[in-house]
Amino acid sequence: MKLVVTEIFYSLQGEGPFIGSPSIFIRLGGCIDPLCPWCDTEYAWHEFSEMGINEIIAEMNRYGCRNVVITGGEAFLQWETGLKDLHEELIRSGYSLSYETSGKIDIPALENATIIMSPKYIEGKWHLPLENIPKAHFYKFVANDAAALDEIDRFVKANVISKDRVFIMPQGMTRAEQFKRMETVFSFCRDNGYIMSPRLHVLIFDNKRGV
Repeated sequence: MKLVVTEIFYSLQGEGPFIGSPSIFIRLGGCIDPLCPWCDTEYAWHEFSEMGINEIIAEMNRYGCRNVVITGGEAFLQWETGLKDLHEELIRSGYSLSYETSGKIDIPALENATIIMSPKYIEGKWHLPLENIPKAHFYKFVANDAAALDEIDRFVKANVISKDRVFIMPQGMTRAEQFKRMETVFSFCRDNGYIMSPRLHVLIFDNKRGV
């Protein structure tokens, strides 16, 4: 069984609850509508190749790291077509796993991995089944202005999510966009009790891929 993979690389986690942690990133290809107009990994929608589980693990073994981030695209699109098998093999091999998901597709019940959900507010509505919300351990949001921040606040309160599990980041795929919105996000998080997360990879490398 083969997975559709966009890239595998080693770096430091740039955002969220494990920021700064050395990690191997497996970016799976493909996504699910509606697509995010602001997506900074749009290439994962159409740039990918097929890789078997042994090929993926061989590539990972180049780095000597035990933390793995499986992301996308939308990773869970491939749960029944190879990702479940990869997951089980990585757990057997002693890797620490986290998944980054939009929550737009069903999230399997996982007791041996961390689920980090980034719900998407597009065209005036949130796009995820409500039953997915309690399956996440942490939540990441991007915001570009005060209206977006207010919508995030309403979502968190409506779904009774603890603020210490919520990370809010400036929206933007370039360093300039990050800095432009950083003060607004900083002030909102400070005034409302949320955790602000920078996006280190963008601040350091701008829009470079694979970092």
